[in-house]
Amino acid sequence: MKEQFQARMLRIHFGESDKWNGKPLYEAILSKCQDLGIAGATVYRGIEGYGASTRIHHASHWKFSRDAPVMLSVIDTEEQIAKLIPHLDEMVQDGLVAMSRVEVIRYVRQEDVRGKA
Repeated sequence: MKEQFQARMLRIHFGESDKWNGKPLYEAILSKCQDLGIAGATVYRGIEGYGASTRIHHASHWKFSRDAPVMLSVIDTEEQIAKLIPHLDEMVQDGLVAMSRVEVIRYVRQEDVRGKA
């Protein structure tokens, strides 16, 4: 089954070492998305990057040096994304949020629609 609709996409950029209430920021945001019933979110860990501070963040083979760039991509309706923004205002201390309108094509197996998958 194929479904097409207009949606919003957020791309939230920050460092892997960023925290919120003692846990990694990416885990906290992903959990908040799930709590709010957001349709989908994915965390990406980058190799290298920099932001406003111009300090280069990079992935490292050494466990004690983990500050790779992270991007969390979130897609849902404009109404659902609007519910997330106030939480990001609290949670993201140093980062960038890019928002865009997107055309979504969602493919769903027929069994999933009937609840049998």
